[in-house]
Amino acid sequence: MTVDLPPEILAEIFSLLPVKSVLRFRSTSKSLRSLIDSHNFINLHLRKSLNRSLILRLNTDLYQFDEDFSNLTTAVPLNHPFLRHSTNITLLGSCNGLLCISNGEIDFSNPYDKNEITFWNPNICKHRIIPFLPIPIPPRRSEPDDINFAYCVHGFGFDPLTSDHKLLRISWSFDQQLSTFDSHVRLFSSKNNSWKIIPRMPYALYYAQTMGVFVHNSLHWIMTKELDGLHPCLIVAFNLTLEIFNQVPLPAEIGQKNFEISVSVLGGCLCMVVDYQTSDVDVWVMKEYRSRDSWCKLFTLVKSCFTSSLKSLGVLGCSSDGRKVLLQGINDLKLFWYDLKSEQITYVEGIPNFDEAMFCVGSLVPPSFPVVNCKKENLCKLRCQTTSKRRDDFLSQGFKLRL
Repeated sequence: MTVDLPPEILAEIFSLLPVKSVLRFRSTSKSLRSLIDSHNFINLHLRKSLNRSLILRLNTDLYQFDEDFSNLTTAVPLNHPFLRHSTNITLLGSCNGLLCISNGEIDFSNPYDKNEITFWNPNICKHRIIPFLPIPIPPRRSEPDDINFAYCVHGFGFDPLTSDHKLLRISWSFDQQLSTFDSHVRLFSSKNNSWKIIPRMPYALYYAQTMGVFVHNSLHWIMTKELDGLHPCLIVAFNLTLEIFNQVPLPAEIGQKNFEISVSVLGGCLCMVVDYQTSDVDVWVMKEYRSRDSWCKLFTLVKSCFTSSLKSLGVLGCSSDGRKVLLQGINDLKLFWYDLKSEQITYVEGIPNFDEAMFCVGSLVPPSFPVVNCKKENLCKLRCQTTSKRRDDFLSQGFKLRL
């Protein structure tokens, strides 16, 4: 016996299901296929999507893990578009269920070496190769000791105003003798299928974080204004709607101390790891974007608590119940859980060696698709307070992450 339900009711029901379940229903009838393939349903499912997975890269191989990591035998090898014709790949970002990957590292000795980039949804097995763009590299000088070198980073995100997925590429050429640099900024629009020139910016990469952190409609990196080692590191953001660079203010509390920082996203908020290069590491979140006073120190880690010697730590995300934070050792590439309530650190066993890691939300969004009205509201429900009692109340409640 079948029950006929109005399409809008079916859409609401199916929008709560994981992608794999939705795809199984898609093959049962023409009417369901038409419903599930519609733009309205894909956007509805994206807005309500709660399931996510951890993507790990090892050389040219990608693996997908369930978000709770309760059973690491469920790791699924992914047949990515470059699997059979690349010696290496690089993760450039994730947004709305799309992964942005490159088929290898850029060869700066040959800027016209065709390094391909694709937007790919592993859940629906669809990808799109974007147009190749050579990197402007200045010619080498005649003196062997005055050879310029270059570096390049990418950031992938979504502009809700124009419903457009965008890829930002920043490349630098450095003069080692003069300690100067020159930047070249290009922005790819998925909607227009073309690159455009963005005015150069007066910042150089400070921390080797090649993947831009996408949060609050902006891409973020750690940069500096000078190469002399005397200028502090800064959080520099590129707004995908306004297409301009700006600085994100640091907490007043960290002052002029010697430190290194890295950024990520946690609970929908900009997250910052402050390493004072001593024994402690502070993890901060910005509960109101671009408001300096809204920075909240979430917790402090003592490096001696870890089983291995750590030079630096990164934050990947949090558990589905919001009570644990997943940490990544930068130098040894191991994963750790930090329990916000018990303040205990647990090593994640069973994860193989890997080169890169990031979270990806499950979605039906194809690589060429006008995502409408999917700008997420501020999902950060952190209520950080200065008193220990209110902080304990916050930790007892936990927080949820939706990417």
